Amino acid sequence: MSNKEKLPETTAMLADILKSYPPKVARKRSKSMVVNDPETIPEIQANVRTIPGIITQRGCCYAGCKGVVLGPTRDIVNITHGPIGCGFYSWLTRRNQTRPDADGENYMPYCFSTDMQDDNIVFGGEKKLKLAIQEAYDLFHPKAIAVFSTCPVGLIGDDVHAAAKEMKEKFGDCNVFAFSCEGYKGVSQSAGHHIANNQIFKHVIGRNSKKVKGKFKINMLGEYNIGGDAFELERILEKCGITLVSTFSGNSTITKFEQAHMADLNTVMCHRSINYVADMLEKKYGIPWIKVNFIGAEASAKSLRKIAQYFDDEELKNKVEEVIAEEMAEVTAVAAAVKPRTEGKLAMMFVGGSRAHHYQELFSEIGMKTIAAGYEFAHRDDYEGRRVIPNIQVDADSRNIEELHIEADAKEYLARKTPEELAKLEKEGFTFHDYEGMMAEMAKGTLVIDDISHHEMEKLIEAYKPAVFCAGIKEKYCVQKMGVPLKQLHSYDYSGPYAGFQGAINFYKEIDRMAGSKVWSLIRPPWQNSPELFAEMADA
Repeated sequence: MSNKEKLPETTAMLADILKSYPPKVARKRSKSMVVNDPETIPEIQANVRTIPGIITQRGCCYAGCKGVVLGPTRDIVNITHGPIGCGFYSWLTRRNQTRPDADGENYMPYCFSTDMQDDNIVFGGEKKLKLAIQEAYDLFHPKAIAVFSTCPVGLIGDDVHAAAKEMKEKFGDCNVFAFSCEGYKGVSQSAGHHIANNQIFKHVIGRNSKKVKGKFKINMLGEYNIGGDAFELERILEKCGITLVSTFSGNSTITKFEQAHMADLNTVMCHRSINYVADMLEKKYGIPWIKVNFIGAEASAKSLRKIAQYFDDEELKNKVEEVIAEEMAEVTAVAAAVKPRTEGKLAMMFVGGSRAHHYQELFSEIGMKTIAAGYEFAHRDDYEGRRVIPNIQVDADSRNIEELHIEADAKEYLARKTPEELAKLEKEGFTFHDYEGMMAEMAKGTLVIDDISHHEMEKLIEAYKPAVFCAGIKEKYCVQKMGVPLKQLHSYDYSGPYAGFQGAINFYKEIDRMAGSKVWSLIRPPWQNSPELFAEMADA
């Protein structure tokens, strides 16, 4: 459907979606579904538990901790302490890519699990966990071993932290630490992000103060190298002369995590998954953070300019402009070729992190409109901006997560900018530790839905018939059976990268191919052709 066709009125659309729910459920869901107005941003309900019985896109706390934040790190042996059924996220599931160093250490393709059995649930699993840690150490002699608790571990009370501490002291040359990231802890995988941030900060960051070479040193936080995104960003930054100290966590290593405090600026891509580390690095080591977006060519250019503005170096600013001009030549040509076929078409996206926000940049660059979007595990500040944080009520689920008390480090704290330099930047309109959220950049009258259900997804597709629907693997085949192409933005469907300038080109071509294909209009599920089934009892 194009913008030229008559679209359903959005307020009426929400009412139509809600009328299928029981009254109590409808009242609760209505708070998580709003018609956007970027000038007067509405309040949206987010980070609340999914209503029982509703089919959700969400993952669990363990998935957020292990699967998202720690999973992309190649030289940490990540052991899941729990039944083997939880082992799905013990393995490489999100197409996080990496390039091992000369030492060849890369444990990402492995699946490490303690495989807890019934007797471990009854009598405890700490002994089995210690044996697993010992076996991993004997086989691989890694620099670090991380342990992740799943639901049964929290229920029976295994002390994974004591076990990790004991084994760390025993080895001496291997950092062993644990995460109490039981799947039920918290509303969604967002709780796992927070827990991962805390433990990485407590047990890893700051352990290696070896000086990092480079004039302009940054960390990239919240970039997980799906489909090679981090490789493209590394290429661009190197081309500009910017030193990337550490990425959390795409194409990363434990050593780079340990040296993160040696950077002079933190840049945050996925705000929800990593803003805790950004705040703690600033408080303890004096490294300010800024929000960036390298999804979309124009957004990438804007982020590079912001980094250059922070360092306030004319040579860097000139080099950044040179790189942008060089890269944008091909980007502009491809966008111009694609746009006549994509302009006016509709997109929807319901994905985690900041992806439902960032990818709207790419669609707008080829003339497509995002009519509806939302997150799986957002908090209100991801939608409305960080200005609402003081007004967010802390609920019982959030109180389950440890809040670290951080103070300036007596030896390592170093203010990267003087008060005069900060004042100069702010006078120029430069903003630190700020995020405007998704709603500020979405068009008026578009739909914003948090934690969308299967029913709501179907109603939106029936009403708007988008050219492309972006979500994850759980929604993929349901959407395709409705005759709409689905683009996975969690794992990219064996494609990518989509970040940076070359990533934008890849995305333009991919969406042009998907949205322009005639095959989707020919799809009819078998139950539409033959809604009734007939059978006969066979003779005995």
